[in-house]
Amino acid sequence: MDLIRNKPLDEALAILQYTPKAACEPLLKLVKSAAANAENNFNMDKNNLYVAECYVCPGPTLKRMMPRDHGRSYRILKRTSHMTVVLKEKE
Repeated sequence: MDLIRNKPLDEALAILQYTPKAACEPLLKLVKSAAANAENNFNMDKNNLYVAECYVCPGPTLKRMMPRDHGRSYRILKRTSHMTVVLKEKE
């Protein structure tokens, strides 16, 4: 997220496309979707968009049990998160 904050849209998409991190693929889809929404729903110019805000908040945690030896069980926490990207138009 820190890589694309306050960057123009084209530069942010290029950074996400060529960064070899696991989180870049869903983040790239999110930024593309936000750009399409800004263009179609709010009539913003795609060439003037930049990433104004982006952050990740923890989402709900799925609690699962893993069987262990001697009849015990360990809790496994499958964590989720909410990603938020806000695009604004340069003035």
